[in-house]
Amino acid sequence: MSNEQPKFQSTSLSGAIFHDVNLRSSSFGDVALADAAFSNVSFKGAKFVNVDFSNVEISDANLAGMTINGILVTDLLYRQAP
Repeated sequence: MSNEQPKFQSTSLSGAIFHDVNLRSSSFGDVALADAAFSNVSFKGAKFVNVDFSNVEISDANLAGMTINGILVTDLLYRQAP
């Protein structure tokens, strides 16, 4: 396996299926991922900047330590719980 860091730039990966894929240290710049599916993929330590997460669905996910605009997601979910 290569030690190179995968880089995707100015491309469309719309509809792609990522399953059991190691994306560690990958770089995505100006990439379309509409309707892409990710399963059993780690985004640990990932940073998302200037992204469109509209209509994104997240389920069965470990959200420990995840922040949105500096606010812990687990705190947001706790506040919204009935």
